[in-house]
Amino acid sequence: MSNKIALVTGGSRGLGKSMALHLAAHGIDVILTYRSQQEEAQSVVREISAQGRRAVALPLDVADSVGFADFARAVQTTLKAHWQRDTLDFLVNNAGIGIHAAFADTTEAQFDQLVNIHFKGVFFLTQALLPLIENGGRIVNLSSGLARFALPGYAAYAAMKGAVEVLTRYLAKELGPRGIAVNVVAPGAIETDFGGGMVRDNPQLNAFVASQTALGRAGLPDDIGGAVAALLTEDCRWINGQRIEVSGGMML
Repeated sequence: MSNKIALVTGGSRGLGKSMALHLAAHGIDVILTYRSQQEEAQSVVREISAQGRRAVALPLDVADSVGFADFARAVQTTLKAHWQRDTLDFLVNNAGIGIHAAFADTTEAQFDQLVNIHFKGVFFLTQALLPLIENGGRIVNLSSGLARFALPGYAAYAAMKGAVEVLTRYLAKELGPRGIAVNVVAPGAIETDFGGGMVRDNPQLNAFVASQTALGRAGLPDDIGGAVAALLTEDCRWINGQRIEVSGGMML
């Protein structure tokens, strides 16, 4: 039987890197995307190769939907060249940015950037890759704890994530006839360079997050990477159309 193959957007660093490495540890090969960090992406490819799994890094700007058809063709070419396959098994829509701005101060340019990356990108990239996803495959979208609880400064970002959560349920319903399960993972606050590394580098914010989390600390990338990889194992094949928050019990 062919190895399972996952495509992880934004896999060169942070949560995406952790997801890619955890997937490889579960015996899943990986196509990961990067926007500008080619060397970081190739470093992840080498780490996965060292685990005895195959990986390829491809460039992709998830904010530019015009390029999605070309990207889908590049994925198809990569699948044939490296795996002698026409399809992949799993899609993880992870790539994203953080913009912290009060509602009153959020500019239209900031809003449009967040829409393009977090919602329009997820919608149309998934659509472009749909012919390449194996029947019985799975899709994982990324949301945020901020779609459930409100912290000032994230109105636009959280609204996009709320849209992704609704989209996830519709995808689960519409792709059900193909046996494709679709879920959304909502991380809590994580120590990465996301949003300028605030949770990781700001001691006061880190302490606040820990104080609001039942397990008493901020999250780490491996907390999320491990959860996403587990969700794509056979044991979780019956989970579908669900929002799974991975936050250590934040803001309960």
